[in-house]
Amino acid sequence: MKVILHKDIAKLGKKYDVKDVADGYAMNFLIPKGGAEVATEGALKKLDSLKTAWLAEAKIQEDLLEKNLHEVEGKTVVIKAKASDQGHLFAGIHKEDLVDAIKTQVHGDILASFIELPKPIKTTGDHEIVIKANGKEAKLTLSVESK
Repeated sequence: MKVILHKDIAKLGKKYDVKDVADGYAMNFLIPKGGAEVATEGALKKLDSLKTAWLAEAKIQEDLLEKNLHEVEGKTVVIKAKASDQGHLFAGIHKEDLVDAIKTQVHGDILASFIELPKPIKTTGDHEIVIKANGKEAKLTLSVESK
């Protein structure tokens, strides 16, 4: 059975792809869960206009992401947190904390999933933060100060 995918499905295809799948898989899983619809003639015609609009939206999102990466490149973000006399934080700084600080101080809108932070930051001082998205990269400095 030919179906049009409404979202990315692992090991099958990307959004708006037309795929040939087993009837049972389509009728029992894909269609009831909203992941696909039967590829009728009318649905295929509608697909062209949806795909064009989706590509235009993706281009806008990519341009916005590039602008936001440019905004944060080379900037310094300051976060104040409770710390011991030796400079160890009582609570680690996570990606979500960075996202909030970037929004308020640099006015950049970055998703937490784009920030490369293998583990929470637990010391005061300057830390280099790498942000990667769609093959593009930006670096900023996080300055953690004691309250």
